[in-house]
Amino acid sequence: MTPQLRMTAITLDCPDPLALMAFYQAATGLPPHPESDADFAGLAGTDGELLLGFQRVDGYRPPRWPGQDSPQQLHICFTADTDLPTTESHLLTLGAGVPTHQPHGGKARVLTDPAGHPFCIVRG
Repeated sequence: MTPQLRMTAITLDCPDPLALMAFYQAATGLPPHPESDADFAGLAGTDGELLLGFQRVDGYRPPRWPGQDSPQQLHICFTADTDLPTTESHLLTLGAGVPTHQPHGGKARVLTDPAGHPFCIVRG
């Protein structure tokens, strides 16, 4: 039998874990992990299994998307339950940014979180 792995967490480096957790909590509605602190914070998934984590990194350098001089390392995609302009507007009020490079036309939008990580929103 081949071993199977189950993903349990995705963790993003950042300068302020609690601030980045607050951004993603406001964006997703996911509850904070009860052991979150200033060095590591997290959001519990809706099924209680997947954790979205945020860890403090001294000297953190944000990704520069789409360039690779400070690579993005990963990006997260979210399905929006409203139209993209409404979702984008809401995320901008929470502190998201909008890079000028938008490769997906009207199908998806690339935004950046307050720590500079690129993420996509797509229509549901």
